[in-house]
Amino acid sequence: MGASVEDSYAALDDARAHFAQATDFTVGIEEEFQVLDSTSLRMTNRFEELRDACEAGALAGNVAGELIASEIEVKTGRGETFGEAARMLIDRRLALVAEAEALGLAVGATGTHPTSPWTEQRIIDTPHYRIVEGTLRYIAWRNNTFGMHVHVGIRDADRAMAVANAMRTYVPELLALSCTSPWLEGRITHLRSTRTQIFTRMFPRCGIPDVFDGWADYDRYVRFLLATESIREHTEIWWTVRPHQSFGTVEIRACDALPDVAESIALAAFQTALAARAARQHDQGELPPPDRPSDLEENLWRALRWGMSRDLIDLSTRRAVPAAERIRSLLDACAPEIEELGLAPWIEPLDGLLEAGDHASRWKRRVEEGEDMSEIHAEQVRITATSAAALRERMGPNG
Repeated sequence: MGASVEDSYAALDDARAHFAQATDFTVGIEEEFQVLDSTSLRMTNRFEELRDACEAGALAGNVAGELIASEIEVKTGRGETFGEAARMLIDRRLALVAEAEALGLAVGATGTHPTSPWTEQRIIDTPHYRIVEGTLRYIAWRNNTFGMHVHVGIRDADRAMAVANAMRTYVPELLALSCTSPWLEGRITHLRSTRTQIFTRMFPRCGIPDVFDGWADYDRYVRFLLATESIREHTEIWWTVRPHQSFGTVEIRACDALPDVAESIALAAFQTALAARAARQHDQGELPPPDRPSDLEENLWRALRWGMSRDLIDLSTRRAVPAAERIRSLLDACAPEIEELGLAPWIEPLDGLLEAGDHASRWKRRVEEGEDMSEIHAEQVRITATSAAALRERMGPNG
């Protein structure tokens, strides 16, 4: 969610300079993991212990807390190319699994845990999360959710706002592909992304953002929130797409956490391609007007409720189409960016999601056919632990 900012006005004053110095299409990826007891696979409040072990090893500087003590975030840092960020993500996942196993822990990457109740999770003690808990209380306590965030470097603050406006349109498609949270507290919710419902429908300044007419417009909005003491720092703006004023990036926060690291990388590659395409369209004067929030909210509802198992709305044609057809059309539109940025090898695992559908819909069917959701979750924990090593092996020594 973010780190505490010492002087929010000074940070805002510096933002335009950060974007002026940004490099286009650098990439950073953040994954949020459940911290689990290795025997029961229930969430356990051992973040600080796992963090300290990570900081003493290969993950120093690349882990952070995420509200509750049964969650840990792992960050790649800035990759100058997408391939560099992808390789760092694989390395970080391998290192996290090793540190967790050494402590008798496991880590899981699904959008929600199927059984562990929120009442058993403790809020971590950091300045930022003391602010969050003190302000939100019950809303913060209930937010036992796990996602993936992608930062794409965009040069120039006004250009970054144009890209952020454009990326709002693709939040439903990205969510539909990534859905991994059909369960909560022992029940199938019949949502495909229970994470999105909990987070975006409960947190303030969350979900689909408004449209901003350049950086000055956004700057005025943040100053308004600060002046009225609605927020104390810009990291209390939790939209699914936001300009990150400290990094000079557009941050996309749409996706559920995914067990298979190859699919996480593929979703990140897709988001990078979409952002690069929006930047190109802006530069060429061809960027379509931003879609209005109410239209996007309708599409977001479809995605969080049904994932890829029902139609999504193609807002450019104003008609509902099969989700896979809509996503394939976006991939086709991004072909120049996929080629230019070398994304093709990384994006291939999306083919499996397009053919078989989102994981949440598949897991829901399995539960309805008689499987225990805890056993399905245990399977996903194993994939969380083994997929990075499997991908590294497939890549070979020069991968």
